[in-house]
Amino acid sequence: MKKTISVPTITAFKNSPDRGKGLARDMRVRWALEEVEQPYNVQLVTFEELKQPSHLALQPFGQIPSYEEGDLVLFESGAIVFHIAEKHTGLLPSEAKARAHAIAWMFCALNTIEAPIVERSSFVLFEHDKSWYNERLPLLDERVHVRLKQLSSHLGNASWLDGAFSAGDLLMVTVLRRLGSSGLLNHYPNLCDYIARAEARPAYQRAFASQLAVFNDTLNS
Repeated sequence: MKKTISVPTITAFKNSPDRGKGLARDMRVRWALEEVEQPYNVQLVTFEELKQPSHLALQPFGQIPSYEEGDLVLFESGAIVFHIAEKHTGLLPSEAKARAHAIAWMFCALNTIEAPIVERSSFVLFEHDKSWYNERLPLLDERVHVRLKQLSSHLGNASWLDGAFSAGDLLMVTVLRRLGSSGLLNHYPNLCDYIARAEARPAYQRAFASQLAVFNDTLNS
């Protein structure tokens, strides 16, 4: 009997606040699926639909992305990328120690590096008109710089974080790209080159084009 292959479905913003810049977290999942050459479907949801019971059954916190594959339902972009990397070859090394290192970098991207970046981004977005803005922003910038300096030092002249490109690099690059308009990355040429290498990957370009098309369709509708 021929085995039935389940094509996963992910959710994404119908009207993304990033305006097609590839910053929404479904980008991570799209990119991972493109890297392993796994076909997938995308269900676009509005902000109103995010709070409906049908979506909350997939994503309890009313966010994107969610992931459905047969009777498997997942949420949290990092967990989804990890599932994809575990199921398909190409995003995690086969050798045990190298695999453990790649997984450690996945956690690092989403905890050590992303936390101060998101804190800063949220502050800029929601508190730019507050009286304390100019006083507090340098403090948040410095928290980001601490992590960027450490990451830059580790990367050095290497192409990727630990050997070959892995899910750790995929998540790290999506986190770093959130700083694109801040100017903070300009102090770290090797990190800028690192991001550019990742963005040049055909799988990344396919994923970015897919997400950008949603924004363009919204403009033209």
